[in-house]
Amino acid sequence: MVDGMSPGIRKLIPHWCRGSLPLLISIVAPLLLGQSNQLTGERAFFHAQRIVSFGPRSSGSAGIKRAQRYLTDNLKNYPLEVEHQNFLAMTPNGEIPMKNIIARTKSSSNDIIILASHYDTLLMKNGVFVGANDGASSTGLLLELAQLLSPQKWKFSLWFVFFDGEEAQRLWTAQDSLYGSTYFVERLQATGQVSKIKAMILMDMVGDKDLVLENDTMSTAWLMALVRDSAKELGYGHQLADTPKAIIDDHVPFLRVGIPAVDLIDYEFGHNNEHWHTPQDTLDKISPKSLQVTGEIVLKTLKKLSEKYFQAGSSQ
Repeated sequence: MVDGMSPGIRKLIPHWCRGSLPLLISIVAPLLLGQSNQLTGERAFFHAQRIVSFGPRSSGSAGIKRAQRYLTDNLKNYPLEVEHQNFLAMTPNGEIPMKNIIARTKSSSNDIIILASHYDTLLMKNGVFVGANDGASSTGLLLELAQLLSPQKWKFSLWFVFFDGEEAQRLWTAQDSLYGSTYFVERLQATGQVSKIKAMILMDMVGDKDLVLENDTMSTAWLMALVRDSAKELGYGHQLADTPKAIIDDHVPFLRVGIPAVDLIDYEFGHNNEHWHTPQDTLDKISPKSLQVTGEIVLKTLKKLSEKYFQAGSSQ
């Protein structure tokens, strides 16, 4: 593998330029995969590969700064308004600078639907944690969805939000976790925008080759039903967990202020979740197919939301 490239992409890039700057790869490879109006799990996977290639991405690290540049450079190529929401988080490890990245479709509508993911990784002192599934998979998919959906005309504003600071700095507690999403919601409250958010769809750990999305009881019930109905209609019912499970994730700050929110997450990463938060969370454990499945479920859910709130939905 060359600098995070899949073998298929590597074959398409001439031998003489394989040692070029990573920026060349970032620009050329998605073009080789094709820019189309269809969701492509391979493109989402490519983005995940690139993000993993930056190494561990705990908040404030050199790796996360590289990821921030990559996300920003890509988002600015799409018809989106890109904002960096910078803040200082008070953590058990002291003040840490963090950055949410927000990309908005250009719309005159006051109604907003948010698609979101966290892009940071767990701070691991006794191992190398690159978070291929936990952080990179959902971020790669969100970037693919931004490329696909941003040129379309919607009767609402679509926000693509990449959260920093989802992971705990030491030990997960209500105070030591969800820094980015908590700050984001606080800003919504401060600017009087809470009522404008019609729904928030969160993606997290969606790349597992053996994908089974949780039946999260913390999520808004009607929105979770919409997600599960969408999956079944697409023929992905076998990739839905039957047993209810309560998940604490970046959707929780939204729920606390009354915003409908749902979490698409597979919280069984390996047998008995053995790969979660370990150095074994690597690219060989995730697949483009799982990203394709999750992406299609999100698109179907988005269409249902469009019909629920706006009848006519979206048009190309």
